[in-house]
Amino acid sequence: MMKEKRRHYRFIAGCMALLIVVCAGITAGGPIAAASDSSSNHKRLGIIIDDVGNDMKGTSEILAMPVKLTVAVMPFLQTTKKDAIAAHEKGMDVIVHMPMEPKKGRPEWLGPGAITSNLTDEEVRSRVEKAIDDVPYAIGMNNHMGSKITSDKRIMSIVLDVCKERGLFFVDSRTNFRSVVGELAISKNMPPVGNDIFLDDQNSKQHIRKQMDLAAQRSIDKNICVVIGHVGHTGLNTSAVIRESVSRLQGQVEFVGIGDLVRDVWQWQSGSAPTLPTDNK
Repeated sequence: MMKEKRRHYRFIAGCMALLIVVCAGITAGGPIAAASDSSSNHKRLGIIIDDVGNDMKGTSEILAMPVKLTVAVMPFLQTTKKDAIAAHEKGMDVIVHMPMEPKKGRPEWLGPGAITSNLTDEEVRSRVEKAIDDVPYAIGMNNHMGSKITSDKRIMSIVLDVCKERGLFFVDSRTNFRSVVGELAISKNMPPVGNDIFLDDQNSKQHIRKQMDLAAQRSIDKNICVVIGHVGHTGLNTSAVIRESVSRLQGQVEFVGIGDLVRDVWQWQSGSAPTLPTDNK
């Protein structure tokens, strides 16, 4: 009987000790609090910056961000390789920003090597392969303009086939609500990842800040959000708002590369090892 009582008292004492440790950890923000914080960090925000590769306004500011972004680099332009290499060295994801014919818009906005609706299957394939070859460290692709092409099953099927063969995923920029990219991606066992919000469809800090808040809230509600901003016309405002948002949203969302999302959410293996952000200040 005495032995049973001693075992009983030791059990109670052990439980009390564990309770004290748990309470101390919660109160002091120790390991248990850290574990709780870690789970909240799965509210992830993937920011893609389009139109990089032509030495446009905001490029250097984007490359100096202290968090991981995704840089969509246009092929065959004056700083294509330089910007792609710089982004990769800073720990950012690089994707090909593939020019594609829109329903409306000036042809000169497309840039060289664009996918247009009058191309043959072989020509589409050749242009996509050459674009991938021209952008160092690319792990994916998205469309530059492309409201006409992303609704064309023939062409987009070829584009996705080439991407898959080369180990790249495709991000639908969603410039056309009739896009076929998502359904084609699913049929080809590729991640159906697409843009949720354009940050800078209006060029004002107030609007971009509002869009960032919408993106953060979507990340919190849905666990992930993909957004697109730009260098160039809106570049300085976009980069300024993103930088201020890094501090403002700290602890609410985690800024990640699009490659991190497709690996974690859709278990896509691009063949490229994940990289960590550098110590940009």
